[in-house]
Amino acid sequence: MNSFPEQNRAGYAVYSEKSLRVYDALVLGFSNRFLWRCPSRNLVEHYQENVSEQHLDIGVGTGYFLDTADFASVRPDITLFDPNRSCLDVADKRLARFDPKLVQADALTPWPAELGTFKSIGLNYLLHCLPGTMADKSRIFDFMRPHLKPETIVFGSTIVRGDAPRGFLAEKLMRIYNKKGIFGNMSDTREGLETELLSRFKNVDIRLIGCVALFKAYRPV
Repeated sequence: MNSFPEQNRAGYAVYSEKSLRVYDALVLGFSNRFLWRCPSRNLVEHYQENVSEQHLDIGVGTGYFLDTADFASVRPDITLFDPNRSCLDVADKRLARFDPKLVQADALTPWPAELGTFKSIGLNYLLHCLPGTMADKSRIFDFMRPHLKPETIVFGSTIVRGDAPRGFLAEKLMRIYNKKGIFGNMSDTREGLETELLSRFKNVDIRLIGCVALFKAYRPV
């Protein structure tokens, strides 16, 4: 992996080619349904409603959600942005029919100026993997500002705490992940996310399904 800030590394270093082979079944299949109580069909629908033919995906996982999306264009312009080379390679292979552009970079550091602008930017299951408070990790929205068009939709999902419903196993696993640095969401709440988004966008919509906040923001201030 490239040399990115060490404090950000734990949230993505866990994803190797080996672990990514079971990611869809373990995270998108089991954990989403039985632990986080937000079956992946909700995330698929959220992507379908907001993705555009000129899209930037940050924290790409396995590329599952872009793979399931129906694009208006036969050849959408897709850019994959992730500090983890394994994630980029796995998603690139899965989305090869779109010939995506690959950017290996840390989203909590200034973004490459040559990245360009986009009509949609997706951050699925990214924020809860970032370290710090919601205010700390929301710097990502400041770094993306030069890459927004007036009509850009920023959307995604993140696992939150606060009054979000979670069972015993979900709480236990969340604490283990936070201790290991895989998650950084001990102080993350729906309200905190809403506050950060409203300080940067005129229109914000957040839905809570289980302990997952699905968000959409547009019209940057």
